[in-house]
Amino acid sequence: MVRPRIVETDEGIQDEFDVQTYNSMMRGLRDKGWMETDHIITSGITHGFALEIGPGPGYLGLEWLKRTESTILMAVEISPEMTKIAERNAREYGLEGRVKYVKGDAYQIPFDDNTFDGVFSNGSLHEWSQPIRVFDEVYRVLKPRAKYFISDMRRDMNPFVKQFMRLMAKPKEIRPGLVSSINASYTIDEIRSILDQSNLRESVVAKTFMGFEITGVKSK
Repeated sequence: MVRPRIVETDEGIQDEFDVQTYNSMMRGLRDKGWMETDHIITSGITHGFALEIGPGPGYLGLEWLKRTESTILMAVEISPEMTKIAERNAREYGLEGRVKYVKGDAYQIPFDDNTFDGVFSNGSLHEWSQPIRVFDEVYRVLKPRAKYFISDMRRDMNPFVKQFMRLMAKPKEIRPGLVSSINASYTIDEIRSILDQSNLRESVVAKTFMGFEITGVKSK
């Protein structure tokens, strides 16, 4: 039996120590090649002007920019401390001219309707206290026929996988936060029910080893 979801903050990671710790973990995942970049590209988000929701320290979006040509990325991040880290990492990549980090949240994305050729997000959905509102915002800012990719962990993952993730999480200071995020994540059935109430109701939801991926195309 899957335990009930335990709601996590929707304020992102604000504390400087926590931000630095999270950056270290994500850099380690990047170095191991454990990013979602291939999945985003396979989903068809490969060109033009894209939006990332909840970029954190920025590695996913920066890897996407590195793998694509003539692309530009806007990224909406709620944490000023995290934005500082992401901007520093963008300079390290030499990609600061192709990415801009904007203070804001996913409930009211600060861009006009029909702006982006693609929208992607990884690992932040479990923090959204109003996921239907975010899904509707994603739909709003996408151009007609543009694609989206949203992925996250799921609470009903195999217990052995969950334990493996906890033990592999480095630095070890990040482990309590990882457990909290897993407990706040959605099951496949929960996320499908939520999508059915949103403008992304035609999405495809696919189960992955540790979570799920939501993909689709804005219908019009």
